Amino acid sequence: MGVISHFEKDESNLASAHVTAATAHSATPQLMTEREEQLARVSFFEGLTREALALIAQVTTEETHATGTRIFQYGDIGDKLFVILEGKVRISREVAGMGEEALAVLGAGEVFGEMALLDESPRSADARAHERCRLLVIAKDSFDDLLFLHKDLAYEVLWSCVRMLASRLRETNDKLTFLSTSGKF
Repeated sequence: MGVISHFEKDESNLASAHVTAATAHSATPQLMTEREEQLARVSFFEGLTREALALIAQVTTEETHATGTRIFQYGDIGDKLFVILEGKVRISREVAGMGEEALAVLGAGEVFGEMALLDESPRSADARAHERCRLLVIAKDSFDDLLFLHKDLAYEVLWSCVRMLASRLRETNDKLTFLSTSGKF
């Protein structure tokens, strides 16, 4: 009986703290957390409201990788999106008879691994720490759950992703045009 009444007391305190926190939140504007500020500086999340950033921040974790560390490899299951907070990441593919072909070197504020959030396909390239890097990580399962529960957020993130992928496709087209006209293709 003592355990039950202690539990009920704790539950009552939690409910009271929640009401107090909610009241305080609505009464004064809250400053963005460091994680929310990190997300707000990333073009992938550009234009999202503070509330949307707060929801996404709740499902993030952080990883640090030393130079040369493989973050993921071509063919791996795509289960995370990465945001570079510090350092650089090299996206590449191994080309038979030629070795590694760098596709991009990404820096702070850029996103990679986003295709994993869109489909169930394996990784289409390798990702290695080009220099020591600190990454914000969003697991696909957590992100899917979040977007399922918050349809407005899903709509905004989807359009942000479409804009980023369209931009990357344009860059690829420009590179292919250059290679074909310069005789290097």
